[in-house]
Amino acid sequence: MGGIRTAVIGFGTGGRVFHAPLLAADPRFSVDFIVTANAERQRQARAAHPTAAILGDIHELFRRTSQVDLLVVSTPPSSHYEIARAGLQHGLSVVVDKPFVVKAAQGRELIAEAQSRGLLLTVFQNRRYDGDFLTIQRMVREGSLGKIHSLESRFEWWKPEETKAWKAHAGAEAGGGILFDLGPHLLDQACQLFGPAASVHAELSRYRNGEGADDEAFVSLEHAGGVRTHAAMSSLAPLERPRFTLVGSATGYVKWGLDIQESQLKQGMSPLAAGYGEEPEPQWGRLGSRESQSAVPTEPGRYGDFYAALATALPNGTPPPVDPAEALAVIELIEEIYVSTPISRPR
Repeated sequence: MGGIRTAVIGFGTGGRVFHAPLLAADPRFSVDFIVTANAERQRQARAAHPTAAILGDIHELFRRTSQVDLLVVSTPPSSHYEIARAGLQHGLSVVVDKPFVVKAAQGRELIAEAQSRGLLLTVFQNRRYDGDFLTIQRMVREGSLGKIHSLESRFEWWKPEETKAWKAHAGAEAGGGILFDLGPHLLDQACQLFGPAASVHAELSRYRNGEGADDEAFVSLEHAGGVRTHAAMSSLAPLERPRFTLVGSATGYVKWGLDIQESQLKQGMSPLAAGYGEEPEPQWGRLGSRESQSAVPTEPGRYGDFYAALATALPNGTPPPVDPAEALAVIELIEEIYVSTPISRPR
């Protein structure tokens, strides 16, 4: 068993596909508890992690906190604050899935709580470890495109019917909507590349019938250094458009398709397997101009780096892999957008 005893709260896509496999692949962690009330997910958890205790209620876990070091919260967004706060109050370090919280004030409270108790608090911003983002980050750092003018970042899928009830009907106040779903990824990536946003403009739309938040969002950020980011999110995009378009003074870069790691993990591939995170050449992005382009090998995706950094930070008191203040800054942006931007409902 690993040295960092871990409890995963929630066993939907986040807990089952991302957190538990990544933790199980790192010998410095052990998956000791999985908490889910869903009978089918309990069955899946037992099959995938036979040495873990499967609990149906978080209160059962909090009666056993002497057996836990780390709490991983992978539940619907509206519950993140309460569960994370309870974990900190029980003396546990905490990883919170994105979005960190649904209200910025909650995030500030959690950060203060962790600091007052000397506990680690971090947020699973896994898209910082996407291969395509790591490739762009390297090119920006190296100046491969000259002075960067703009970034267009798209994260879209085609899902006319939302199968998850809480996603289908939840308003923004409960973390519903595509901006809360994908904005924490795209806005975090933009701020990691180009620094804080000096100004923001957004457009929010809902095309589905019934109650609920936005299913399409567009955000334009002007960063303090002058770079402009356009971030587009949609759950109703029938045709694929480029994931990234980066424009510089010397040349440009365009990349299609999502990072490969999520699909590999969903297929049951171990993060330790040969080829994990490695994108095939036909999917590489292109660097150049209208006259001449060349393929740019995509950096291997490295979701495991999040937990590798956490394994170092927990015993040594070093900074966590994601500063919760950075995740909070994105929530503040999203909160500002929802306050200032009405959701359009075209008819």
